[in-house]
Amino acid sequence: MKSIIITIIIGVFIWPFSAIAQTEFELYGQGQIPFAKENSETPRLTLYAPKKDLSNGAVVIVCSGGSYSGRANGTEGIPACKKLNEAGITAFLLDYRVPKADRMDRKEVVPLTDAQRAIQYVRENARKFKINSRKLGIMGFSAGGHLVSTVGTKFQHTELSNPKGTSLRPDFMILVYPVISFADSLTHKGSRTNLIGPDITPDRISAYSSELHVTAQTPPTYLTSGMDDKAVKVENSLYFAAALKQHGVPVELFLYEKGAHGYGVYNKQAQAQWIDDCIRWIKGRF
Repeated sequence: MKSIIITIIIGVFIWPFSAIAQTEFELYGQGQIPFAKENSETPRLTLYAPKKDLSNGAVVIVCSGGSYSGRANGTEGIPACKKLNEAGITAFLLDYRVPKADRMDRKEVVPLTDAQRAIQYVRENARKFKINSRKLGIMGFSAGGHLVSTVGTKFQHTELSNPKGTSLRPDFMILVYPVISFADSLTHKGSRTNLIGPDITPDRISAYSSELHVTAQTPPTYLTSGMDDKAVKVENSLYFAAALKQHGVPVELFLYEKGAHGYGVYNKQAQAQWIDDCIRWIKGRF
């Protein structure tokens, strides 16, 4: 009798955790993680799927911010994924590796490589996840916004193995109070130092200032920032929007008069919320 009770208890406790684990995927599977040293973290994707009767085939990969030193999933990424699900949009939370020289080689290209791999993985498994690979967007907050803007301007350049020739260009981008430029007058210096420091040269600053690399092929973009943001200047969004306009790329800009940095999906100082407007924008694209 005791053995039966123990078996039931174990079953009750193991089953829910097994179900949760099935939504999380190691980004590179059993393969070699690019640039990783022995103590490197393992980048992951976590699937947030909408209810089957709501799903519209669109999918967004979400990259939280954190100055390239961490990932603010609790206040940015996870709430965004849940909000997208409510609108029938599949979401993947990307735990990209934050750049640390003691954990990886060429730390400046590691977040980009992870984000490109996320696009590759989702597109190549579109049928499995019941999504449309041509309705794939990517969202980034703050430093995650810098990462996403880099994805959208450097998709033709990759260190990733891509034997199937899968497109690494997202169909659209969503940038939330993003770091865009690494120029002294605009940048968030902590993010810049963490990604490309300590050897911060003019050439490296230029290479990672996304407003300088916009082309006609840069994906359509939705931008939101607070005009009073003291951590990441609103000019980052304005310069990027201007560059997109100059190259004929569709852009939507949602500015808050008051929106302190880090408001996530809900700005407590405002009535109209960018996420609702953004979801309408996404749906209007397809």
